[in-house]
Amino acid sequence: MLKKLGSSLPNNRYSCSEVKRVFAKDSRTKWTSVVGLEVHAQINTVSKLFSGASTNFSSPVNTNVSLFDCAIPGTLPVLNKKCVEYGVLTALALNCQVSPVSMFDRKHYFYADMPAGYQITQQRYPLATNGKLEFQVFTPGIHKAPYKTEVHIKQLQLEQDSGKSLHDVDRSLVDLNRAGVPLMEVVFEPDLKDGEEAAALVKELVTILQRIGTCSCKMEEGALRVDANVSVHQKGEALGTRAEIKNIGSVRGVAGAVKYEIERQIQIKESGGVVENETRAWDASRKITVAMRDKEQQQDYRYMPEPNLPPLHVAMGPVGHGCVNADELRQTMPELPEQTRCRLRDSLGLTLEQSVILVGDAALLQLFEGASRNRNLDGKLLANLLINDFLTTLHKMNLDPTQHTVDCEGFAEIAELLQDGRITRNTAKRVLEAVLQGTDKTPLEVAQIYIFDIYIVKENDWMQITDRGDLLKLCEEVLRENEKVVKQYKAGKSKVFKALMGCVAAKSKQRADMAKCDALLKELLSK
Repeated sequence: MLKKLGSSLPNNRYSCSEVKRVFAKDSRTKWTSVVGLEVHAQINTVSKLFSGASTNFSSPVNTNVSLFDCAIPGTLPVLNKKCVEYGVLTALALNCQVSPVSMFDRKHYFYADMPAGYQITQQRYPLATNGKLEFQVFTPGIHKAPYKTEVHIKQLQLEQDSGKSLHDVDRSLVDLNRAGVPLMEVVFEPDLKDGEEAAALVKELVTILQRIGTCSCKMEEGALRVDANVSVHQKGEALGTRAEIKNIGSVRGVAGAVKYEIERQIQIKESGGVVENETRAWDASRKITVAMRDKEQQQDYRYMPEPNLPPLHVAMGPVGHGCVNADELRQTMPELPEQTRCRLRDSLGLTLEQSVILVGDAALLQLFEGASRNRNLDGKLLANLLINDFLTTLHKMNLDPTQHTVDCEGFAEIAELLQDGRITRNTAKRVLEAVLQGTDKTPLEVAQIYIFDIYIVKENDWMQITDRGDLLKLCEEVLRENEKVVKQYKAGKSKVFKALMGCVAAKSKQRADMAKCDALLKELLSK
């Protein structure tokens, strides 16, 4: 290793930082990380799983609580049919095998936010099993290009959410608004290898659930919560001891938590320590995982069949007995994210990278599809304008893709001006910025469309110069003003040609048609 390292350094002198970097990289390659996710998604219904109480997130404390939710003796659960429909629809979207018959269990544990002393779930006979999901992994700056991988799904089950405990200095309070809110728990097999794959899987799941409408996926409201199981082992050896990270609250938090935990476990093993089987929490502010409790003694949940709920039947064909029909639900399935990515590439000529970025952002995809609808626009040009210029301008102005004043028609106008060569790429950026900043030039307010070429582009003199005579005059002026550079070019220093092109761009205020200027300059210099 030292010989190899020394050969890469000047004069074979070892840099401490270089030694640490190479040895750290060599150490990391000895280990294999294994990641599995469990995701709790609140089902997007107006009432709870077993009661008619509201699921509204913003309601005052303890106002969405029925007698059953607070475990008043004598109350019985009544299954919400819409929850079953959404659970089956989600299972179909995740390529799971829907169980013709599933059962409900009681999972016993004692905590204030579960007043009955047990949770109704489907641990032993779940709604669906044996799923598989293919998804694209792509993080700009980390991955050079997208790659596809897949994860298997062990099961999807319906269950109740718990309430929420509020701890103060000298007391603990309980809000039961969330108690009984319907959940889908999706248990993924440990098929992932790092935090970026875990984050990509969560993002794909969010896109699917939002597309089919079964979960709002508002992680800031707790509508989607992620638990990650992480372990590391040396290649060729048995799986290592895993640690569970509970209730990660954002997609990037998933990537950060898993990455940190992998590095923590490797560091422990490299230093001769032992990784404990424990539950940890992700501290988003400090970017670390912290210990919550150990799992040396497995809690006995004493699972037993729920006596007040009969077996749940799902019809699997045109004729069948069940509260919902899986085949009928399959017919209502919208286009799923992977299908959209394929359509964008096949029909509109987008690159894989462009399709992954657009499908991963619902607001951006809506703007793209609205702008391209019924218009003969170049798909790649439109996508580049959105992904590069539009997002850059939004970031510069501290806005997100949902906070802007450019509608689909307005954006299509900008793309058409750029595609037709009436404005340059630089001008397109300036038009976007002008519209996002707001303008009083709105004569067609009823149509809510900015006439960019009349009211913004022309007024600010941003139109592209395409006339041959004007461009020829411009190039001649540049050559006269840069005689020394011209002599260098004619003496064989062809690299200075870029400097002359830069002078043309600057003199025209970035409005010249540079493709035509390239030919004109070479023509003039050859004389």
